[in-house]
Amino acid sequence: MNDNDTKRLSRLVAILTQLQARRLVTSTKLAEKFGVSTRTIYRDLKALEQSGVPILTEDGKGFTLMEGYKIPPIMFSENQANALIIAEQLVLKNKDSSLIKDYAEAIDKIKAVLKQTEKDKANLLSLRTKFAKLDNYEIKSNILSYLQNALTNFQLVKFEYINAENKESNRIVEPFALLNITEGWLMVAFCRLRKEFRYFRLDRIQNLQIQPENFIPHKMTLQEFFEKFQDH
Repeated sequence: MNDNDTKRLSRLVAILTQLQARRLVTSTKLAEKFGVSTRTIYRDLKALEQSGVPILTEDGKGFTLMEGYKIPPIMFSENQANALIIAEQLVLKNKDSSLIKDYAEAIDKIKAVLKQTEKDKANLLSLRTKFAKLDNYEIKSNILSYLQNALTNFQLVKFEYINAENKESNRIVEPFALLNITEGWLMVAFCRLRKEFRYFRLDRIQNLQIQPENFIPHKMTLQEFFEKFQDH
């Protein structure tokens, strides 16, 4: 196998990873990412199809994998595994117990696909890496994972909120974004009670209930939100 064949094989694997990781990818984005022409990307996609990968085309949008198609576990390099272990320690500093639990379970699944030698090294690094202030670190909330799901599925959220003056109110909101600050996590949401966007501290939310009702997604990015509401 010559150098060009090796580069192409690596690119095919990387394109397959992109298809697995995202709902839609475009030939333009793939060409930019791998530094090749869109014509080369089309040839690569055709090669993947000919090898049995069910790639579907959404006109004017991009390419996606057929629903239900499973790709064998991706093997991580030692450096990639090490980066995930470092991230694990950072997550342990997080002030939401649901995120810590979910990440720990994800790390276990990642370790399961590592080669035994890399698995041993990852476990060793995990034991030998420590960030300051991990001990006795106060956990502020345990609902972040639920709010992540509500945000991505556009579901209304109902809860009791305790404000800075210790006054309680019942809220129904449309989750828009989640922000991490020194004190913990904030949710940006459109509040149906106040009829405007508000910030909610997760540690002041009680009796959270994800509602079956969906809301219409807000047509703006987080950056556009900041630009529009930064002076409010």
